[in-house]
Amino acid sequence: MYERLVAEISGAWATVTLVDSEGVVLKCTPGREQVSRYLEEVGGSAPGFSFRESLAGTNSIGLALMDRGIARVVGHEHFSDSWIVEDCVAAPVHDPFSGRIVGVLDLALRRTEAMALQEEVMVRSAALAIERRLLKGKSERERALLRAYTDAAHRARAGEENRVDLASPAMDSLSRADRLLLDEKALELIASGQRAAAEVPLSGGRVVTLVAEPVAEGLDGLAVEALLPAEPASAPVHPAGRQRLQWPAEGPSGPVSHAPGARGSGPAPSAPAPGRDVSSPAARTAGEGASRWLQAVGEPSAGRSAVIARNRLQFLHEAGRRVGTTLDVIRTAEELTQVVTGHFADAATVDLHPAVLSGDDPVPGDPRVHRAAVSGQHDIPFYAVGDQVVFEPSTPQARCLACVCPVIEQDLTAADSWAAQDPERSARILDQGIHSLIVVPLTARDTVLGTASFYRAQGSAPFEDDDLSLASELATSAAVCIDNARRYTRERTAVLALQRRLLPEVLPEHTTLETAHRYLPAHAAVGGDWFDVIPLSGTRIAMVVGDVVGHGVHAAAAMGRLRTAVHNFSAFDLAPDELLTHLDNLVDQMVTTDQRDADVLIGTTCLYAVYDPTTRRCSLARAGHFPAALVLPDGTATFPELPANPPLGLGGLPFEAVDIDLPDDSQLVLYTDGLFPRQQLDVEASMEDLRRTLAHPGRSPEQTCRAVIERLPAPQARTDDLTLLVARAHGLPSHHMAGWDDLPADPAIVPLIRAAATRRLNDWHLQDAVFATELIVTELLSNAIRHATGPIHLRLLRDKTLVCEVSDASNTSPHMRQAAGTDEGGRGLFLVAQLAQRWGTRYIPRGKVIWAEQAVPPP
Repeated sequence: MYERLVAEISGAWATVTLVDSEGVVLKCTPGREQVSRYLEEVGGSAPGFSFRESLAGTNSIGLALMDRGIARVVGHEHFSDSWIVEDCVAAPVHDPFSGRIVGVLDLALRRTEAMALQEEVMVRSAALAIERRLLKGKSERERALLRAYTDAAHRARAGEENRVDLASPAMDSLSRADRLLLDEKALELIASGQRAAAEVPLSGGRVVTLVAEPVAEGLDGLAVEALLPAEPASAPVHPAGRQRLQWPAEGPSGPVSHAPGARGSGPAPSAPAPGRDVSSPAARTAGEGASRWLQAVGEPSAGRSAVIARNRLQFLHEAGRRVGTTLDVIRTAEELTQVVTGHFADAATVDLHPAVLSGDDPVPGDPRVHRAAVSGQHDIPFYAVGDQVVFEPSTPQARCLACVCPVIEQDLTAADSWAAQDPERSARILDQGIHSLIVVPLTARDTVLGTASFYRAQGSAPFEDDDLSLASELATSAAVCIDNARRYTRERTAVLALQRRLLPEVLPEHTTLETAHRYLPAHAAVGGDWFDVIPLSGTRIAMVVGDVVGHGVHAAAAMGRLRTAVHNFSAFDLAPDELLTHLDNLVDQMVTTDQRDADVLIGTTCLYAVYDPTTRRCSLARAGHFPAALVLPDGTATFPELPANPPLGLGGLPFEAVDIDLPDDSQLVLYTDGLFPRQQLDVEASMEDLRRTLAHPGRSPEQTCRAVIERLPAPQARTDDLTLLVARAHGLPSHHMAGWDDLPADPAIVPLIRAAATRRLNDWHLQDAVFATELIVTELLSNAIRHATGPIHLRLLRDKTLVCEVSDASNTSPHMRQAAGTDEGGRGLFLVAQLAQRWGTRYIPRGKVIWAEQAVPPP
């Protein structure tokens, strides 16, 4: 055997290699340590390496597989130069039952080794020893059937040229898929228990005829012979690889079965000798050169059990493939009911604890279950999907949950405990033909998630105890899938809650900008989209949308950091291009500090816009983001030309901003790339489709949002999250603005301007704000006259707040300080800060603006 041969080469420069029927290495053992290092260099010793000639060139193993006998390759006869120092002998190992080659044993020696002349004998002896061990692995019954078959075959064919071998070169020329198909069909013929024949189409247009015959009189066994014509058979072949019987109704020795799976009730017919011409027309007309071999031999009862077992394995495999295709709890429950209906059961239901649907652990002691899925006939009056049910303690479902074990009710008509839940409903279910039930627990990771109920109706046999194991295996596999979906739901809910907490729940209201928004998370994972509407000084309003790369909790956290940064930068009243520059620098700094952030931060896109209702102008800049859409009051929709600029984190180029007019009742639409499904690869066509959707006059922002979302595919098809922000502009009316320009730097002008401001406040019916406004105007004008240069301007704006602005040509910003008790000055800005709701400085192309806001009644 293999181990004995390894012992014989111990200490020699030699290797023993065992491969399978495809030439793939199973084992390779060197005789000494130096050989191991040599094999690592030249290759060919690792399990999985293939010695087939088509892959490895000329070698002893490949020749043994091709010639079906001992093969020797010496030195330079090897295709590979790495093996020219070796003398290799390979012997095939046959299955003693079928005669097929199941492997090859190879011995390789250095040509200088003294035992080189003995290696053929050594390999042959070891291969025969392996074959004897394989034979011992067969049952006594199988060996008896094989001996009976071979004896009968030899007697029947004495002196005849037509003979059947235990193996044939033609059999080894078949592909693995073809051999598996023949094994499957032969097993079905054995399970039939009758003489039968079947034509099996194989690859390459070949057709093999399988003939099942009793082995010998007095033995309950069948032998299946295979016949492969020399030329492709011309007999008709049933499509899809199905067997089609070609026998006449009467054979030479009695009736012939036309259905390989048919169950015979009477005794088996008398047995003709194996190999006699009792075959299909294709077999009788095969002509010379046809190959025949023994495909299988076995007992019908064992064959039927094997077929049943194989069918169950195939069903479990199919169920494993079809259940759990998504990470959705309800969908997984539906897949379980669908896969069993029509195969294992006629109807099925799945009931889950309510907490499972939201991703939580089931609450101990909670008797409620949620009907998650139902399949079968539509008119069976089961509880509907979505119903919450509390099963009576005596019902199979409640008993199953209590004992966490499968429960079977073979005859529901006699099961009073089952009917106790709802006698009227139970009677109507029985009227639909339902008569048998199995309930199995859905348990995963020591957690009971619910139950699955399988029903059989009229026309199907009642469930038996043997069906419990199959039902339990189905439930165990499905429960793991449901639990995976539950755990995913919990994690996704947590990430989604985090992201929604990081996004604005309610946008601030503005009299000059009406907004509406949508955020839709991806179906599979939460992304990093964000949006915001930020009030700025001087009644201006900032709008921003962004998209962080990637999905999950890291993307949500990165989104929250960037949104906070945009808020902070906007407090400085930066222009859009300047804000993006600061944001880009921040991303670079964050990535440099922690490289783990690179995957989600580098490549982030952003669009930042600032709308000024006093000028009805909007300034926009973008960093690799899709351009905003502009919808004019007449319904004309366009995409204003905006410099693309690189995404954040790439750096290298300055950002550019563009100013556009935003007339009253026009809409600005900002969005992320989730608006365009991944399957729509033509971005220009997608944007044109969006433009047509937006091109409607008279819509409110909410109506525009609804129209855009309605054109999207179903949520299940959404692979990326989506953000949509629609803003309709309303400029600040001119009678709500007052200004005094080019004021001289003369303190005498302060009382005059203060009086003029008071009159305007009276016109606006803001008498309560007169005192505070007079102090603010006086202080800001006095500071400008004393410290600034150039022309001075004063502006009052009446909106939700009263804004007082003083601008000058100086870039020096005032600072509030704590004045000492003996200081005569330094308290002006302190008074402004106390009287105003907020105040600050913003820089303009020529100078700065000092502003202060007061809360006043809305206009």
